[in-house]
Order: sequence, then C-alpha cells, then structure tokens
Amino acid sequence: MKNVLIDIQEVKKSFGKQKILKGVTMQLFENENLVILGKSGTGKSVLIKCIVRLLELDSGKIQVDDYEVAESNEEELAAIRKKIGFLFQGAALYDSMTVRENLTFPLTRLDKKFSKEEITDKIEKILEDVGLPEAIDKMPSELSGGMKKRIGLARTLIVNPKILLYDEPTTGLDPITSDEISELINTTKNKFNTSSIIITHDIKCVKTVADRIIMLKDGMVYKEGTLSDFENDKDSYIQSFFN
Repeated sequence: MKNVLIDIQEVKKSFGKQKILKGVTMQLFENENLVILGKSGTGKSVLIKCIVRLLELDSGKIQVDDYEVAESNEEELAAIRKKIGFLFQGAALYDSMTVRENLTFPLTRLDKKFSKEEITDKIEKILEDVGLPEAIDKMPSELSGGMKKRIGLARTLIVNPKILLYDEPTTGLDPITSDEISELINTTKNKFNTSSIIITHDIKCVKTVADRIIMLKDGMVYKEGTLSDFENDKDSYIQSFFN
C-alpha cells in the first residue's frame, strides 16, 4: 500500500457567509501527481493554501507526514513548510533581485549554512535542471512568462522538498510553453522523486501530468479516479471539461 504524505479529512473553510470548502476529504500518496480539477471558485487554491497554513481551517484536519497542520506550533509549522514547495500562479519572484539572488534567498533561510561556492554550484545545477542556465544573472523583468515559471520551480526545488504544490502552473502561457511546463512537471517528479498536487483547469495539462484526478464541485469532492475514469464517465458535468 502506498505511503500517504498528506491526509485531508473533512476540511471546511468559509469567508464570512461564503462557504468555500464544505467537508473535503482526500489523500496525496508518495510519488504521484495528483490533479485537483474544478471550475473557478470551487476552492482548489484555498485548499492548497490551507495545507501550508497560509489560511486557517474552520474545521477538519490536515496531516502532513507526522504533523497535524492546524495544531502545529511555529517550529513544527516551519518543519512542514520545509517539506513542501509551493509554486505560486505568478511564480512570485522578487522583482528587485536577479535570478541568482532569487535562488540564493531560500538557501540562506535553511538551518545548514552553505559556502558561496556551494550556493553557486546548487544554483547552476538547478538552472540546468529547468533548462535555463543562461538566465542566472537576468532580472525577472527580462524573463518571459514561461521562464518565470521555470525559475519559480527552480527556487522551489533548490531546498529539496518532498512535496510540490502547483497553483495553475500553465495559466497565462501560450500552448507550446504550457506543454513544456507540463512536461517539466513530469520530469521533476521522476528526477527528484517528488509527490505533487497540481491545481488546474487546463485539460491538456491534466492529460499530461495526472496519475490521479480529484474533481471539486461546490466545495466538495465530486469524483476521484484516473484520467481514463474521467474520460469514460458519461456525467454531463464531467464531460463539460473533457469534451
């Protein structure tokens, strides 16, 4: 049986009177790409922000390895966040820093102290891994949308997380670049042995990366299964995504 890395049980989250998550239960297993699919406003991004406690739950439980997220103290929460890399929708690079400085920043926040030579080696290697070694001294303003996504992923991977959370990784990209980012998600999983939750409504991305799919509707799990399960389902709501 596969090892469960994230266990989400009956999670609820509201903003004022608006109920976003209404009792979501799901798991992320070791070495899988789990896609969370759904229309805008179904709670996809809210859910992954709850996993790293950027948002507080109203009720329910989220377990990351041995840690219960909502009950964790500052030290435990820091340990959880070290296990998890979060790739934000807009890549969230620091505009005033070069690519080199953006990648150096997370390394300086780790307990282990690296020499300048070690930091340079790590940066050069991770840029090779995402296919952008030539971007090392560029500013974010000099990068295309796809390049920013790659640098964002490099900054996430440089601290060796076990789990990656991708928030709409192909949004705003042209079709060719979207395909490249989808392939990079698969390459990352295979090369770094990561487990990932990918939030998306891009069906081409889903078909490329998904080991398993969970569809949210109205703040609840509507269906769970493989790509084949979804493609063969005659439900009109599901088919509205896949046709």
